[in-house]
Amino acid sequence: MSETKRELILEAAMVLFEQRGFDGTTVPMIVDKAGVGAGTLYRYFENKEALVNTLFQECVNDVLETLNQSYPHDSNDSRKQFAHIAKQLVSYANKNLTALLFVDSHVNGYYLDEASQAAYMRLRTFFYEFIDQGKKNEIIRPLPADALIAIIDGAFISLYKSCRAGEIEETPELLAGVEEACWDAIRIH
Repeated sequence: MSETKRELILEAAMVLFEQRGFDGTTVPMIVDKAGVGAGTLYRYFENKEALVNTLFQECVNDVLETLNQSYPHDSNDSRKQFAHIAKQLVSYANKNLTALLFVDSHVNGYYLDEASQAAYMRLRTFFYEFIDQGKKNEIIRPLPADALIAIIDGAFISLYKSCRAGEIEETPELLAGVEEACWDAIRIH
C-alpha cells in the first residue's frame, strides 16, 4: 500500500523538525523531502504552524496510546507499573525514535496551540497519576512530580540519543540496567 501525500508530508516534516527545529525548517524543505508540491502541503495544512501542531498531537497521542496498552491501572504495584512504562517507551522508541525526539524537542515550542498543549497535558497526567499513586503508597520519593519525570525523561532521551549516535549499543542488558537505575532514582530506598 502506498503512502498518502499527507503521510509523506508528515514524515518529512517530523524528520526536519526533529533535526532542524521549527524555525530552521521551511515549507520548501518539507515539500522537497516529501516529494510533493507546495500546493499539496497547503491542501492538507493551512501553514507550517498547523502542520507542526498536527504532527505534535499525533505523536503525543501515539505515545500515550502505547503507554496505556495493557497498563496495570488496577494495580497498586508501582514497580510493576514502572516496568510497564519502561517497556512501552522502549517499544515506542524502537519503532518511532524520530517521533519521540520530535516531541521532546518541541514540547515547549511557542508555536504549539491549545490542542497541542492539551494533548501534552494528557500525557503528563498519565505520569502524574503514576507518581501520585506511588507517593501515596510511600514507594516513590516525595519530590515534585515534574522533577521525577525530568529524571526519567532525561535519562531515557539521552540514552536513545547516544544509541542513535552509535556511542552506546542498545542491548537487553543495557535497557534492563537503565530501567533499574531510573527506578532506583525515583523510589524510596
